[in-house]
Amino acid sequence: MQKLDGSDQLNKLEEVGAWSRRRLPDLLVESQVPGAAVAVQAGDEWVESAAGVLSTATGVDATVDSLFQIGSITKVMTATLVMQLADEGRLDLDAPVRAVLPEFRIADEEAARGITTRHLLSHVAGFEGDIFTDTGKGDDCLEKYLGVLRDVPKLFEPGAMFSYNNAGYCVLGRIVEVLREEPFDVCARRHLFTPLGMSHTASDPYEAIVHRTAVGHIETVPGAPLEPTPVWALARSNAPAGSMLAMRARDLLAFARMHLAGGRGPDGVTVLGPETVRAMQRPQVTLPDIDQGAAWGLGWELFDLSGGTVIGHDGNTIGQSAFLRLVPERDVAVAIVTNGGLSRRVYTEIAGRVLGELAGVGLPASPVPDVGARVAETSRYVGTYTSSTAETTVSRDSAGRLWLERTPRGAIAELDEAPYRTELVGRRGDTLIPVEPERGVHAPLAFLGDDGQGRALYLHTGRAERRAQRGTRCTDARSWQTCTTTCCVRWSPGRWTTGRSSSGSAGCRNCGPAG
Repeated sequence: MQKLDGSDQLNKLEEVGAWSRRRLPDLLVESQVPGAAVAVQAGDEWVESAAGVLSTATGVDATVDSLFQIGSITKVMTATLVMQLADEGRLDLDAPVRAVLPEFRIADEEAARGITTRHLLSHVAGFEGDIFTDTGKGDDCLEKYLGVLRDVPKLFEPGAMFSYNNAGYCVLGRIVEVLREEPFDVCARRHLFTPLGMSHTASDPYEAIVHRTAVGHIETVPGAPLEPTPVWALARSNAPAGSMLAMRARDLLAFARMHLAGGRGPDGVTVLGPETVRAMQRPQVTLPDIDQGAAWGLGWELFDLSGGTVIGHDGNTIGQSAFLRLVPERDVAVAIVTNGGLSRRVYTEIAGRVLGELAGVGLPASPVPDVGARVAETSRYVGTYTSSTAETTVSRDSAGRLWLERTPRGAIAELDEAPYRTELVGRRGDTLIPVEPERGVHAPLAFLGDDGQGRALYLHTGRAERRAQRGTRCTDARSWQTCTTTCCVRWSPGRWTTGRSSSGSAGCRNCGPAG
């Protein structure tokens, strides 16, 4: 579609703004979302809207100046801070991480030596990424967090495939701290928020409390009413990955505008070099066939959509979700922030209208299962797949149907995240799709690799969960290749925990009792 001229785009922007203000209140009710804010930018102009409440416990109205957590959208900001250092010649993206952080370790020493900053930026570092260990609230929390990673297992060889990695972005945050000689939060404010005029941002609850700030809402039991979350944010040690940062939608647009303007801030100040901006938007790794983006760049997720290329990122924290989409060729961006419920429905309708009207880009239809699509070669998929935050079992019933059961573990379980059970049906090749939606979405999942016995080695939902296998050296194991199944002793970061064998006794018939 031909790019709109200035007057046409401004008229369209005003129409979109008026529609959003009318539509948002009803859309939130339909989607069971307590509160939300939307900001849309085209060229140098923007419109915004808000509706609902910040907390169902207090009933305080959401406004356009309200702060919502942006979750993992923070990762693009962390990536930007890293790329500023590359611009300055202080960081080589293709040098080992240990060139800056000689203390960096994971359980596999050879892999640790080869992991680069580029690997971390594009989520191909190959180690377990959902490590939410709280290492305190002090300025040394990221330094301490590196110590937690020493026992984290390797999932695959660095660079071999994509697997979303929160822990990797915490390492990137520590790189920023070491090279800047300041805490990560200070670096973000000094080098991003202040030059971009992002005045309504909060890096922690102490800053958030002086603003009108949203609280997340969760469903502790499937089908139950949403409740305010028991805690406002995750640990500070995960801040570079998105555990705490909150801001109003308009401030998120200010960050997006810099990337659309070739790295220039509102007063023409250079925040990032124009070639570096373009480099961040180039594909680094292709994503599995799971109806997310087509590829990942250096921080950005890349979407190949009808009408053009879109870059963006989503963010999910404790009961809050955020969405950011940019169309560089059309100079258009949209930010949507929410505090619970079926937030993706809000994103789909708002972003679909915005990108279609202002950029000529169409969002794909949400995937829907064909309940009659049977799965061939079901034995390839049956098994248990583990990560630090979930244990997922795929089983086959007497009728040959596949069932998925996911049980939260670790920090996610502690937040009363609900278990999930659904039938799986065929979609495309090794990509299956759940019959029952999770948070209103039928999210496809891919089964990748081979364990040497014709079975999938990974269950991939954006993160690669490795098939659990029995081993013979439980107490010495340091990777997912050995002894992580539920019928054995399994490795959790930092310790062994005793599972249950199929006979119900502690330990494993192959390995014996927990060592």
